[in-house]
Amino acid sequence: MPNEPTINPFETARKQVDIVADVLGLDPGVREILKSPKRTLTVCFPVRMDDGQYRVFTGYRCQYNMARGPTKGGIRYHPQVTLDEVRALAAWMTWKCAVVNLPYGGGKGGIVCDPKGMSRGELERMTRRFASEIAPIIGPEMDIPAPDVYTDSQTMAWIMDTYSMQRGYSVPGVVTGKPIALGGSEGRGEATGRGCAYVIREAAGDAGVKVKGGTVAVQGFGNAGSVAAHILQAEQGAKIVAVSDSKGGIYRPEGLNVPDVEAHKRKTGSVVGFPGAQTISNEQVLETKADILIPAALENQITKKNAERIQAKIVAEAANGPTVPEADEILYQRKIAVLPDILANAGGVTVSYFEWAQDIQGYFWDLVDVNKRLERVMVQSYEQVHKAALDHKVNNRTGAYVLAIQRVVDAIRIRGIYP
Repeated sequence: MPNEPTINPFETARKQVDIVADVLGLDPGVREILKSPKRTLTVCFPVRMDDGQYRVFTGYRCQYNMARGPTKGGIRYHPQVTLDEVRALAAWMTWKCAVVNLPYGGGKGGIVCDPKGMSRGELERMTRRFASEIAPIIGPEMDIPAPDVYTDSQTMAWIMDTYSMQRGYSVPGVVTGKPIALGGSEGRGEATGRGCAYVIREAAGDAGVKVKGGTVAVQGFGNAGSVAAHILQAEQGAKIVAVSDSKGGIYRPEGLNVPDVEAHKRKTGSVVGFPGAQTISNEQVLETKADILIPAALENQITKKNAERIQAKIVAEAANGPTVPEADEILYQRKIAVLPDILANAGGVTVSYFEWAQDIQGYFWDLVDVNKRLERVMVQSYEQVHKAALDHKVNNRTGAYVLAIQRVVDAIRIRGIYP
């Protein structure tokens, strides 16, 4: 087992609940409910490896809160998966689902493994065995897994098939993020980036920014970052001046053509070296002179060391946790509008909800319909978060948590405690 991280993520998640509970004046009993996962399953299971030997893996599935509906959240494969990480991520998924008003609670799962060192056959056998182990607590009405770190649509197909074989009939709604052929949804692949672009558009007026003709810097030119950049440029008329990936960044004040950058990355493996652009570091992308900054890479990128050098008027968190709390306060004091991750990147879970709804009713929507529904959810959610922030005189992140936690508290109080 890997060493526990220095900062315990679950303790961080619990402290965030306390901060919002103080704002809302919640009593101690409700606080404890919000700070405690409903159910956590730990499983240890053998898998036959390609060399014929058996290896025992440890996996987790946490169902944090079910007051608003079945739990929803990804399954990740990583050597540093820990129980507290899974519990923290399940808590954050609870608030993310609530902030965009989905009828879900939060869940999360993971297996301690190194997927990069495993064959496709080993990954399939591990996935199917894990699915069998957690099958008693997942299902369309109970808990719906999805892809996460180092898992994908194929992983979900294996889980769906394993669960369906145990039931004796196909159950496409047991997971989301599936291939289209198995009941996946149109628009799921670009949903996170598209949702982020919608939120940026709505926030621009409040932040005194014009998206059309405005400048954008994107740290992390992966799925979410590249899609957000593409939509901001093609549909909203923004000028993308800087982008980066794990190997470095590029800058061109006259603007970058996003499709050309995407083609260059497919050909070379990185945005670095794009013709006509200056090479810069990931850190410099964050500090680029631009109206809008989209951190779409890793966590803890904006800290108290560089928060004073951020030049954007809007910071839209397409990544999870890119801004540390100390930096949050600095940006708020500098009147920089931070669009928090539980709002800005909630487009993915929103279209996952659409996929689940389509599977349940056996009726599928076209891409135009999916995107219209996503736009409606993201626009309404931004308006509600911004209002909560103004009403409580707090930043957008605290406003989002206030909105989300209040919705969970309302559900708990209306349902009551049984027996």
